[in-house]
Amino acid sequence: MAWCASAKSLHMPAIDVSALRFCAPLAFGAEVCCVSLVGANLRRSARSPAFSSLGISTEVSSGIKEVVQTDKAPTALGSYCQAIKANNTFFMSGVLRLVPETGKFVSDSVDNQTGQVLKNMGEILEASGASYASVVKTTIMLADLKDFKKVNEIYGKYFPAPAPARLTYQVAALPLDARIEIECLATLQ
Repeated sequence: MAWCASAKSLHMPAIDVSALRFCAPLAFGAEVCCVSLVGANLRRSARSPAFSSLGISTEVSSGIKEVVQTDKAPTALGSYCQAIKANNTFFMSGVLRLVPETGKFVSDSVDNQTGQVLKNMGEILEASGASYASVVKTTIMLADLKDFKKVNEIYGKYFPAPAPARLTYQVAALPLDARIEIECLATLQ
């Protein structure tokens, strides 16, 4: 899949560079793509556009995307995987409160669910060669935002300073009536 667009349609400022030709991998969610900027003269003038070409391709070479799977955390409930490693970035799917050894849920208490979710996350991080310290962004989905304070207290025990960037919001429902689900992004060495 590939797209092309002009700088004007992307609302990008002109770049004052005499020549530019490179390909840089970028990641969007669990998708990895390559951006190419090509131009003989990218200076803004009456006769030359801001960019000669901007191409974005989601076709990547094999080996750039690797599945992370561990039996020490619950398996995915659908057509997705526990996590993906792409280049030096780690993308973890949302993690629920399942106990991997039994396949059963930990209690209905948000405290216990949060602890189990974070334990499961730790196992997936470890399977990828990452740790809580390498997490740069988390997204917490709560069935009830009133649980934020309890979740925050438990969450803070797992992530060393500086804590990762975080987004927390209330959702209408979570899979299997969970009260919390967390996903994350991390850097890999």
